[in-house]
Amino acid sequence: MAFTLPDLPFDKNAFGDDVMSAKTFDFHHGKHHNAYIGKTNDAIAGTDHDGKKLSEVIIAAKESGNQGLFNNSAQIWNHTFFWHCLSPENVAMPASLADRITADFGSVDGFKQAFKAEAAGHFGSGWGWLVLNGDKLEITSLHDADSPVAHEGMKPLLTLDVWEHAYYIDYQNARPNYLDTVMDKAINWEFVAQNLDGEGVSRADQG
Repeated sequence: MAFTLPDLPFDKNAFGDDVMSAKTFDFHHGKHHNAYIGKTNDAIAGTDHDGKKLSEVIIAAKESGNQGLFNNSAQIWNHTFFWHCLSPENVAMPASLADRITADFGSVDGFKQAFKAEAAGHFGSGWGWLVLNGDKLEITSLHDADSPVAHEGMKPLLTLDVWEHAYYIDYQNARPNYLDTVMDKAINWEFVAQNLDGEGVSRADQG
């Protein structure tokens, strides 16, 4: 069964040009994300991977050293998860998440600053992540297409894409401005809180 491009969980015009423009979604979702779908489907057609879940393809590709398949399949999952982390509404952070963040980072504001610093300081292309590692929340970043799906014990809660194609149309090369705006105005904190159950991988899986 071929993988498909998932619909955005919001209208592409919903954020406005001051946060994330429809043009960005046209390229980021309609071109980049869609290209990863096509390349993955081409790579698995007629192989043992055909019919597997996306997460299974990602793990198998990493274990076998198939970097091309890993890059494209992991980017399908990463982008799908990223779209779910966004909301055009001003979603309040649930108390369950705020309490956990405060316990592990000192305060919600302290967490946001640490997350933005990690993502802004990440060299080159990649992703900033909030993950659950055991019973502790951790901030990290992963290079290029690397994904928590491929790391045992790394359970994703939140990600921000720091590839240039995520922000260049709206923010040019000002990655910190993109991160400030999205973290302050466009995070679906209810989705992030939901992932405290450790099942975040399943929420962007398909197949």
